[in-house]
Amino acid sequence: MNIASIGKVLAGQAIEGTKNTVLAAMNQDPPKPAKADPVPAPPDTGAVILGQIQAMQRPLQGDQELMVLFRSGEEMLRVAEIFVPNSKVLVFAGLDYQGNVTRVIAPVDSAQVVCKIVKVSPGSMPVRVNILTPKPKTEPSA
Repeated sequence: MNIASIGKVLAGQAIEGTKNTVLAAMNQDPPKPAKADPVPAPPDTGAVILGQIQAMQRPLQGDQELMVLFRSGEEMLRVAEIFVPNSKVLVFAGLDYQGNVTRVIAPVDSAQVVCKIVKVSPGSMPVRVNILTPKPKTEPSA
């Protein structure tokens, strides 16, 4: 076999390989777009509020308490308990300025509370804000 025929064979193989690659690419399905990572859901506003209250209350010393105040119009409430019936509503329970037991039911997105760390009078017990969350419902077994 002479050099010219070897060159012809090599060129034919190169052309055939290129042709097969192009045909295979045309017969394939178009590439699927990469799946984007799901965007994480924004944190639940109520959970953030409760987490901040708990974070302030946790490190308190024996002579300190967390005073949580909720203002709604003319009413000012010293919060003793926060109940979370669902992820959209917070219920603040405590005493108003006259000492009346009061509850304020507020949408999570509009709830604004003021939290202050205050010293307890000597001889008094510090008050802790109680936070009640619903227990998760269990599925009944069949």
